[in-house]
Amino acid sequence: MSVVINTNFAATVAADNLAASNASLQKSLNRLSSGSKIVSPADDAGGLAVSMKLSAAATRSGAVVTNIANSVSFLQAQDGVLKVAGEVLQRMGELKTLYSDPTKNANDKANYDSEFTQLQAQLGSLAGESFNGVALFGTGSLTVPVSEDGSTTVTITAKNLADSSSGVGVLTATGVGSLSGIQLSDITTAVQNVATMRANNGAEQSRLGFASEVLTVNKANLEAANSRITDVDVAQESTQLARWNILVQSGTAMLAQANQSPQIALKLLQ
Repeated sequence: MSVVINTNFAATVAADNLAASNASLQKSLNRLSSGSKIVSPADDAGGLAVSMKLSAAATRSGAVVTNIANSVSFLQAQDGVLKVAGEVLQRMGELKTLYSDPTKNANDKANYDSEFTQLQAQLGSLAGESFNGVALFGTGSLTVPVSEDGSTTVTITAKNLADSSSGVGVLTATGVGSLSGIQLSDITTAVQNVATMRANNGAEQSRLGFASEVLTVNKANLEAANSRITDVDVAQESTQLARWNILVQSGTAMLAQANQSPQIALKLLQ
């Protein structure tokens, strides 16, 4: 190999190798410090695109779980009111039975009517209860999305507590002013209506619970899949870090040696 001064090929190669090793070292440091394999889109363009979609789906799943929990709270509040309505109806049935006692005089019956009127007002008040500004009872149903893409829904059926046929409206009608204006069968029918509403409420709570469980499992799986794409394997990357550290140090030493090689030409000129 000829001895030259203007071109130091060995130093050029050593400098290129050192630059490559140093770039890999910096990339390894970035991965370990961030905990992510994809520090920039150039690291894994396709993986980054998949990761963004998986992450978005997991985030939406978490939001849907929150919405389902709010809907369950709505149903729990609704059932609480229905439970009280059932207790009021039980008392009304008791009053009607006592009212029918032939040994009661007019004053006794008037006293029973007084309590009955108060219970009527309470039933009407219960029918107007709301949850966060949303009516608990009425003619409109609620549709609850239970999948992260919104394709699957659960319907919370309308429960019209004030209705005369499916609720307790026959007992709170304006024309009913005393226990004499109702039949015991009216009360038992109202009790059955409230019982049916509570049964439907429980069924809806049960389905929402299972839907929430599925979403929670799916969210965990999405996060695990995203982790395999983006999260760095610390054990493996620390091994690479040690490798690049050594290569940078050895490359620096070899570049220094290569830079000294042209000095051989000076000895030939002496």
